[in-house]
Amino acid sequence: MIVFALFLVGAALQTLAMKREDLAVTYLWVVGLESILAFAFGVLLFSESCHPLRIAGVLLITGGIISLRSAY
Repeated sequence: MIVFALFLVGAALQTLAMKREDLAVTYLWVVGLESILAFAFGVLLFSESCHPLRIAGVLLITGGIISLRSAY
């Protein structure tokens, strides 16, 4: 039930963001954020491995999000 509630909150926030920003930028930002959160929850809640290559991937995603936002 919590997952469904979080999905609804995320969808509502994404809808609000898409009203203010370009669709492509907002969608990529949301997908990147979801990837980062999935990695963080996997490591913190499910004790998944945290290899340097995975951390590098998260840093690349984070850098991409920052560069998308700073372009405006």
